[in-house]
Amino acid sequence: MEEGMAENQISPPHPIHRPPPSSQLPLSPASISSSVKIILDILIRTTPQQIEPALASTGIIPTTEVVVEVLKLSYDYPFSAIKFFRWAGLAHKHSAHAWNLMVDLLGRNRLFESMWDAIRSMRQEKTLSLAAFASAFGNYCASGSFDDALMTFQVMDKYGIPNDVVAANSLLSAMCRENGCVLRALDFLETMKSKPEFGPDGDSFAILLEGLEKEGDAAKAKTTFGEMVVRVGWMPANVAAYDAFLMTLVRGEQVEEALKFLIVMKKNSCLPGLRFFSRALDILVKRKDSKNAILIWDVVVGNGNGLVPNLSMYNAMIGLLCDCNEVDDAFRLLDEMVFHGAFPDSFTYNVIFKCLIKNKKVGDAGKFFVEMVKNEWLPTHANFAAAITMFFEGDDPEMGVQIWNFMVENKVEPLDAAANALLLGLCKLDRLSELKRNADDMLDRRISIYESTMASLKSAYYKDGRGARDKYDGLARRWKTSLGR
Repeated sequence: MEEGMAENQISPPHPIHRPPPSSQLPLSPASISSSVKIILDILIRTTPQQIEPALASTGIIPTTEVVVEVLKLSYDYPFSAIKFFRWAGLAHKHSAHAWNLMVDLLGRNRLFESMWDAIRSMRQEKTLSLAAFASAFGNYCASGSFDDALMTFQVMDKYGIPNDVVAANSLLSAMCRENGCVLRALDFLETMKSKPEFGPDGDSFAILLEGLEKEGDAAKAKTTFGEMVVRVGWMPANVAAYDAFLMTLVRGEQVEEALKFLIVMKKNSCLPGLRFFSRALDILVKRKDSKNAILIWDVVVGNGNGLVPNLSMYNAMIGLLCDCNEVDDAFRLLDEMVFHGAFPDSFTYNVIFKCLIKNKKVGDAGKFFVEMVKNEWLPTHANFAAAITMFFEGDDPEMGVQIWNFMVENKVEPLDAAANALLLGLCKLDRLSELKRNADDMLDRRISIYESTMASLKSAYYKDGRGARDKYDGLARRWKTSLGR
């Protein structure tokens, strides 16, 4: 490292608390070696003038691994890190990884003069690569210094690193990571288009479209997408660009526009990936937009397009269709999902069963209950009770009784809600003998009969004459005893 950087006495700027990149996040305490802990303690607690003597007194040999580990954990102590890096460099030459970490650490703390000292030292050590410049791009952009980021790109070839399209895309990505800065990236795209040596490719447009998605700029996304098609054509592998563009439209409530583009993409053998499909589905489910959700589903999944939804996607879609009472489409997806390796679960069956109950599809609900039991997926307790009520109200009380008997025989618990539904159903049909028999059995099983249910039973029995009243009174005494009254 050049002497100028090591002795740099620039006053530190206001602290920068941006975390390191995900690849450089601090390690868990258990994974930090004892040598690294000792070094970090020195860097944190020792005055800058005493750091190098303190490090030397430890007897620790700063291996490549130790240097990298210390630097990853030293982003909040840039001046101490410089001292450590200089000391460690006396033992052996630093690795390219260590140099890149040092460049990033300095840039993140806005010590840009020292960062350039490090870059020049890397050139001398023949460890300089695009990674160092990518770090510089990112840190300049994060500090709002876009002109300096552009200057860095323009001079990098003087350091032996070509400013080609890969480097240009790295600069684009750094610009697009910052909120509200995609316009600067679009300006740079114009520069790229006039320079054949780093003219934009599919990745360039994907980066821009992802930035426009983040900013929700549907108008510029359409323009950029059109330029991409004209300049690089249709590229089936450029899934990221298609994902980002379509998501911008969906989030901007331009779903019909997204569908039009989706159909054009499909004609050109280019489709988004499951990432778009899953995220768009989440949005449309929240909006309860079943119409557009099923249209997108059929374009993306239908006709062997290669996109295979998983169980959670099927459940989300079937749940949306059932919420919107579009049970025919829900059944269609239920029938097709096994062919995609997504096997229905309790949610799948129960959301459809609930929809059938809500819409009083008596015949379909009865058949579906049989299918559920056959496939060993039982209704929820709420659905059991609601189904019994519906069957009694829908002129198929025997199916209601059959469901109750199934619950009792198979020890489905708790039984309280379904039991009360059965009693009320029998009560409304004046099937008082059957009602009394079931109520006695329920009390024997310590099933709770609600006070409101008993009130309905009393009304039915008292209306039926003296004999019926006596039967109710006996039942009521048993009921009160069960309550401890």
